[in-house]
Amino acid sequence: MTWTTYPLPHAEAFAPHAAAWDALQARVAGLPFLESGFVQPLLAAFGTGRERLALRGQPGAPTAAAIVVKGGRGQWTTFQPSQLPLGCWLSEPGAALEPLAAELVRDLPQPALGLGLTQLDSLFHPRAPDGPRWRGQDYIETAWVDLDTDFETYWEARGKNLRQNLRKQQKKLDAAGTRTRLDCLTHPDQVAPALADYGRLEASGWKGQEGTAIAPGHPQYAFYLAMLQHFCRLGRARIYTYAFDDAVVSMDLCIESHGKLVILKTAYDEAHKAVSPSTLMRQQQFEQLFTAAAAGGPIRRIEFYGKVMEWHTRWTQQSRPLYHGTCYRWGFLQSLHRAMSRTLETATATATAASTVDAAVDTPPPSDKVAPSAQAAQKEPKEPKEPITTPARTSEATTTAAATSGPTATPPATASTP
Repeated sequence: MTWTTYPLPHAEAFAPHAAAWDALQARVAGLPFLESGFVQPLLAAFGTGRERLALRGQPGAPTAAAIVVKGGRGQWTTFQPSQLPLGCWLSEPGAALEPLAAELVRDLPQPALGLGLTQLDSLFHPRAPDGPRWRGQDYIETAWVDLDTDFETYWEARGKNLRQNLRKQQKKLDAAGTRTRLDCLTHPDQVAPALADYGRLEASGWKGQEGTAIAPGHPQYAFYLAMLQHFCRLGRARIYTYAFDDAVVSMDLCIESHGKLVILKTAYDEAHKAVSPSTLMRQQQFEQLFTAAAAGGPIRRIEFYGKVMEWHTRWTQQSRPLYHGTCYRWGFLQSLHRAMSRTLETATATATAASTVDAAVDTPPPSDKVAPSAQAAQKEPKEPKEPITTPARTSEATTTAAATSGPTATPPATASTP
């Protein structure tokens, strides 16, 4: 079967194909962030105009679909800015990826030497063994929580430290006379004011220092505004806000589909991190979700779609892998790529070792004196940082074709952090 590709010089070029994309997506994945209502605003904010939509089979009823973008030296990858948890790829769950990707490589504009499929979810696409033309690459583990019991049972199964710490934090707030409140915003008119609060929370931390916090005029703001308003109109967006008295101190941006609630982003006010506002928020949020599910509500699973961190393990023990896949047009390209990667790694290791020796020679003998800043660090250990959930990013698993003369999965854009 053949693939047909369509240039996407602007986001509106995707619109005529949105219905076919959504019908396939609902059948094979059912993930809100792979719907056209998420993807089209993403193209508008972060597309370069070099993207192409690929549809397999009949364009009106495709059996697989992808949005791909050309890289260097014949390399193509799935479109995936850092705001998108998985690459833009749709195919039947369990269907072998290599034959589908190999077909697409042949049908892409020449020269197409390989195709990288970024951040594949093993829930839908179990990882296949490597072959002459196919290579899988580890990425991360992602966590989820099933709403399959009552909240009391779930909460009793959490670690003793989590439950005790939250009780302590709540007692601190009660002693100070601080009122706490969890709200869930779902109306389109509430999105813009909520994003203003969210941007303020992000700006209180490192994103404010780096200039990557959500703010009007930033591409992220335009994307989240359009996307969340769209899902609010469908009744499938939830913006959780957690306040101390009247001040919002923590927020979650969430969207839902087919019984799954995806937490896209979390932010909190650094000024209050000592009392763990996002953790307190999550306790109340989860209690509401478990209670609603027990009463027959639609949400049956909470998905984090981010790298499993220590704080995730306090809320769940369930995780599964995300991985990258690379399909080569010819088998010898993978062999060449691996050989050149080993050469590059050896050269890098040699240079690093030489730098270490030079640094050791130039380093003065240690002093018995301890700097004032070090003394302070010894006396006052840092408070543990609150978790900030971000969509996953591609990292060391991928080396560019330009550097290796062979195609491979490349990382999604990381100019802005979600």
